[in-house]
Amino acid sequence: MSNTAQTTALVTGANKGLGYEAARRLGELGWKVFVGARDADRGRAAVGKLTADGLDAVLVPLDVTSDESVADALQVVAKHTDRLDVLINNAGAPGHAVHPGEATADELHAVYDANVYGPVRVTHAFLPLLQAAENPRVVMVSSAGGAFSVVLDPEQPVSNLHELAYSSSKAALNMITVRYAKALPNIKFNAVTPGETANHTFAATDMNNHKGQLTVTQGTDSIIRMATIGPDGPTGTFEDRLGPVDW
Repeated sequence: MSNTAQTTALVTGANKGLGYEAARRLGELGWKVFVGARDADRGRAAVGKLTADGLDAVLVPLDVTSDESVADALQVVAKHTDRLDVLINNAGAPGHAVHPGEATADELHAVYDANVYGPVRVTHAFLPLLQAAENPRVVMVSSAGGAFSVVLDPEQPVSNLHELAYSSSKAALNMITVRYAKALPNIKFNAVTPGETANHTFAATDMNNHKGQLTVTQGTDSIIRMATIGPDGPTGTFEDRLGPVDW
């Protein structure tokens, strides 16, 4: 087990998109990055690219919808460190954009399992390692689609996206973030959205078929900002790359 001054971070869903880019950027800061990936082959490929660039990356097979997988992931990380400085709950599911008039509980359940229960599973499992860090931080990757202020604004593109699962799951994640922040003041919990809400833009990723106007690097700006806050940084906030977003 290593117990050095090197900063450590676990990023879920880190084999591609925002998760991979967040892991890459943190690795470039000299951090040890644990690359959580549901697909082990894709995870190995991602870690291979990171290590080829000289970054300190470790593969962590991790399916956030599985209690057993999360428990196994904890054991992998614990072999390398006795603390975790940063947890980035990035893994998520978009759902199928089913119209509310046709949506079923089963449709919501699958999305909630990844977007709501997943972050709770991972956060709960890794709390002991987070609490062992001097300045622990948890970043919840949410969405502007989970903000009432955005969905109720007719000028916002997501306002006219008629679906239940994704937006409501991210609204739930936002509340979970605030509840964690209030209950565990020694850990900084913040939610972020990978876009510019004021400019009605978001990052291009596989999840949105690369329709976003921002690059994946720009999309991770809010993630990196909250992952790197100091001991006096905020907690219980919701931000995009430009600053605070109304709930």
